[in-house]
Amino acid sequence: MHFIRDNADPASIADTAPVLIWISGTNSVCTYFNQTWLNFTGRSLQEELRSGWLTGLHPDDAKSCLEGYAQSFARREKFRREYRLRRYDGQYRWIIDIGIPRFGEDHSFEGYVGIAVDITEKKSAEEALRLSEERLRLAQQVAHIGTFDRNVRTGQVTCSAELEALYGLPPGSFEGTTIDYFMSLIHRDDRATVAYLVDRALRTGEPMQGEWRVVWPDKSIHWIAGHWQVLMDESDEPLRMVGVNIDVTDRRLAEEKLREYERAVEGSDDMIVVVDREYHYLIANRQYLKMWNTTRERVLGHFVYELVDPQIFESTIKPKLDECFQGKVVRYETKCVYPELGERELFISYYPIEGPNRTDRVACILQDTTDRKRAEEAIAGLSRKLIEAQEQERSRIGRELHDDITQRLAMLSLELGQLQDSSSDPASRVQQIRKRLIDISEDVQALSHELHSSKLEYLGAVAGIKSWCREFADRQKVQIDFRNDTSSALSSEVGLSIFRVLQAALHNAIKHGGAKRVEVQFREESGEVHLTVHDGGRGFDVDSAMRGNGSGLISMRERIRLLNGSITIDSKPGTGTTIHVRVPIGSQQAGQRLTA
Repeated sequence: MHFIRDNADPASIADTAPVLIWISGTNSVCTYFNQTWLNFTGRSLQEELRSGWLTGLHPDDAKSCLEGYAQSFARREKFRREYRLRRYDGQYRWIIDIGIPRFGEDHSFEGYVGIAVDITEKKSAEEALRLSEERLRLAQQVAHIGTFDRNVRTGQVTCSAELEALYGLPPGSFEGTTIDYFMSLIHRDDRATVAYLVDRALRTGEPMQGEWRVVWPDKSIHWIAGHWQVLMDESDEPLRMVGVNIDVTDRRLAEEKLREYERAVEGSDDMIVVVDREYHYLIANRQYLKMWNTTRERVLGHFVYELVDPQIFESTIKPKLDECFQGKVVRYETKCVYPELGERELFISYYPIEGPNRTDRVACILQDTTDRKRAEEAIAGLSRKLIEAQEQERSRIGRELHDDITQRLAMLSLELGQLQDSSSDPASRVQQIRKRLIDISEDVQALSHELHSSKLEYLGAVAGIKSWCREFADRQKVQIDFRNDTSSALSSEVGLSIFRVLQAALHNAIKHGGAKRVEVQFREESGEVHLTVHDGGRGFDVDSAMRGNGSGLISMRERIRLLNGSITIDSKPGTGTTIHVRVPIGSQQAGQRLTA
């Protein structure tokens, strides 16, 4: 504490003051700085007088500081300014400077006296607080968190802008509102629950929490989680309600999706598991546990090779999983022996699940295809029987047409010939009738060849097919270029199926494609016979034909499939059609399938 004598001069008093003091004249030039100022700047009085003190101002503050001084001096008014001033150690410190005009006894202006205080610590604290508040605001904004403080008695609400945004409202919407207004924003199905929690908090002062839906002005629905408490006064009467609200819509949606996923996984008839890179089970659905006749506790967290055969794991499962961990979708078929069901056919699919940096899990879907394959085999057997029945019926009709109807028509033709010799009727009329009957006989004979070509039996498959192509070309008035590069004999089953496919292809080319020229080629390669039929007709959309009335195409494919062969059909509108058939020549299985 400084003690001042009664007769001390003002300069001595100013030098002992703990603040920076300066005095200026009427021309705004400084004429005095106290010792505290000089100690602060580390400069002498002579260096500071007049405009010397200006050298200590921060360059960024000098212009605004001088302009402010000039305006205040001109108006003879009190001023208050903040600027940075260089201290003796070279560090710039924040100063608050208060200047007061001085007047003489005659009220004449005599200049200014100023008091300055170092407020650097205060400014740093304010800046730290500002940054902290800004970080809090940004954190609340990013995390969708809003805070509120409601005066229960007056209804005054102090809240962050983020809180109003959580309810789809512009800033200021909660000011002066009541609890009833807040309740009107909540989904009607949740209001009763929230009202109960608010009332309980007002009665007890206990911390409360809950979740509810709010309806935004655009009618969209969002989920809010609230945590709040009512502060009581000395009489245990509610005074203030403070708390936070958090937007948990994304979490709620994620939880619902997870529940949907769990329902889909647990309700699936397929076996579904998820394994990590160390081959631990992470997820195993109900069907997987049922097939293995085990519990979830005995699977989750355990290695795959603890459940399945270790040899099968090393030879088949592990390599496939490793391939999937490289980011590839892997599919394969295999067999597995289960405790109660025995050996089952499986179609397995592995799907990579990406982690932060790489594939760290694999979702495995195992489909039991045993029953489906048995059904397919049963359907295939029915298809074979259907085709065999068709062939038998064709043979019967063919024989009847050839051996019965054709002979009867021939006898009728002879009788008409005799009628011409003995009758007095016009001969030309009889001749016309006879010619027409001959044409009918030829057509019926051709039809019998369509249904059952005996030339395939007597000439062999390829030679019989070539003969039929020649007859077909003559009847349809088209050109068929036939080329044969085979040397092996085809079995009757293989030859008959290829003949039926060729028949259908040529009929389609002429009837639907409008082709006038067709190329037919047989060739032999690697124990297989290849048939290629190409026409330059109108072409067609294969996919549309298969989806529509494409029974002819389906029948072609079924015939070749039963021979363990393959058929491809390449056609587009306006580009013609190419059909390529590939069938093993000596397939014993094919013969068994067709004769079963």
